[in-house]
Amino acid sequence: MRIAVIGSSGQLGYDLCAVLSHPHEVVELTHKEIEVTEFESVQKALAEAKFDFVINTSAFHKLEKVEDNPTLAFSVNAVGPRNLALTCRKLDVPLVHLSTDYVFSGRKHNPYIESDNVDPINIYGISKVAGEMALRSLWHKHFIVRTGSLYGRAGSSGKGSNFVELMLRLASEGKPIKVVNDQKMTPTATLALANQVERLIKTEDYGTYHATCQGSCSWYEFAEEIFRWSSLNPDLTPQSTAQSGSAVKRPTYSVLENANLKHLGIDNMPHWKDSLHRYLSNKKEN
Repeated sequence: MRIAVIGSSGQLGYDLCAVLSHPHEVVELTHKEIEVTEFESVQKALAEAKFDFVINTSAFHKLEKVEDNPTLAFSVNAVGPRNLALTCRKLDVPLVHLSTDYVFSGRKHNPYIESDNVDPINIYGISKVAGEMALRSLWHKHFIVRTGSLYGRAGSSGKGSNFVELMLRLASEGKPIKVVNDQKMTPTATLALANQVERLIKTEDYGTYHATCQGSCSWYEFAEEIFRWSSLNPDLTPQSTAQSGSAVKRPTYSVLENANLKHLGIDNMPHWKDSLHRYLSNKKEN
């Protein structure tokens, strides 16, 4: 297949291109090649080449900046998917769109499944829900893939790093490290997610899917495992979200259940600890 990957320079886009490049033909589309907020740009970028699939990983997701720039957030996270849906519908090309665990409020105490009602509590989550709704209403050949707490080899272009790399850097600097322990999620390696997306697009079972690694932990527990596996012993202490000083509301519980993948019998996502160990081992080897 000939596949367009929008946001190819991001950490998920990087691994998607690596995974899909064999045996598929991958066309990498960065911000230079496509501006998802502009309909004409989307049409020009996608219509000039005949694609069998379009994968959209673009997002405005740095939470503090999103809260200060809601117009931009809705342009990228809602208008962008709308423009892609209209263009893909015209070209009759299936569209994969990456969404987030932040479409949920976090008030639940067991993993969210795809049929649970969305109830976002911050602008980022609201804008991503709007993008999902636009896509569903405009083009039925879609895969909406909700995930969260990503980390990957390429880091995150929007955040400048990822959580694993940040923890390792702080430990190397010998600084005291404080990490929140009252937000529960599932760390998800972008390489594992990319492999799962590759498996999903082989089907024609369009719809909404959750795709995270298995299990769950707090960010503090995630940090503990990073240091344990890396044989590091920094000055690590837990703190509450309130103590962290962030003004952005975050779900206290955003664990997803890959229910629809399991229903299809193609849930290949590993446990979060296994993915972390693989990531750290590869990092050490390289």
